[in-house]
Amino acid sequence: MAERPGDRPEAPVVSLAEKRHQHVDDPLTAGRELVHVPTTEKAMAPDDDPRLGDVDEWGRSERMRGLVRKAFDPVYRHYFRAEWEGLEHIPTDGGALLVANHAGAVPSDAPVIMHGIETELERPVYGLADNFFRKIPVVGTMWSRAGGLPAHPDNAYRLLHEQGQLVLVFPEGVKGTSKTIGNRYKLARFGRGGFVEIAMRAGVPIIPIAVMGNEEANPILWRLPGAKMLGVPYLPVTPQSLVLGPLGTLVPLPAKFKLRVLPPVTFDVPPSQHRYSRTRIMDGSQEIQGKIQEALYEMVAERRNWWGG
Repeated sequence: MAERPGDRPEAPVVSLAEKRHQHVDDPLTAGRELVHVPTTEKAMAPDDDPRLGDVDEWGRSERMRGLVRKAFDPVYRHYFRAEWEGLEHIPTDGGALLVANHAGAVPSDAPVIMHGIETELERPVYGLADNFFRKIPVVGTMWSRAGGLPAHPDNAYRLLHEQGQLVLVFPEGVKGTSKTIGNRYKLARFGRGGFVEIAMRAGVPIIPIAVMGNEEANPILWRLPGAKMLGVPYLPVTPQSLVLGPLGTLVPLPAKFKLRVLPPVTFDVPPSQHRYSRTRIMDGSQEIQGKIQEALYEMVAERRNWWGG
């Protein structure tokens, strides 16, 4: 006998919560955890996630920087006994390109400069470095979290022009860090002046910094052959490596650091141009190299010894 529509029992009304429990008992979903999706405004607020805001778009982590500052501060103040002159030349806001000499088998000048400016002026500093350092396990990640990034013109332009940050660059590059002790404080050529073109494009001043102490903290006695086969820029032999073995190169000597910040160098050219005069770029590069070289000669002549400065 066919059922009449009115005789058919009505389906029980099941709440959404009951359906959720029934779904768990379904053999197709048994054993699978249901992910709770927050729906309240408080649960969805980004400020509640401690991870957000810690790492910026460049990979810099303020939490990591805080740890590095605490760990490095005793080294900076008591081991290297860093002493600054001319910090007033570094602007308290707005972009500026910091240009310094570079030396040492494992250079200590970058962390000294970055730590000094961040503690003395309370401004973050982004350091441009060769991609080689970013490829080293652990070291590359730590360098990135501490404010280091690949030395590319576009990175520098965005930081300087769009974000108004301080950017540190070493025009000597590997030519500076691979110098032997006999050539200490004799600057290698500042490349083709790319850093000057970056400053022109970004419309920011260049702040030259002369660093003394990096040559003695990790001096290279001589270089071993075979670096290219191993995929490294150079194979240094240092006093520490002769005593402690190859890993001794990672331990700097307690040389006193003196840093002299020179007056800003500006360029009377419109920013954001596609091309600038090659002559002006090279003239600017040579001018800045000459200023840093002259300051280094004066600082070396004035100091008593490499330990006491």
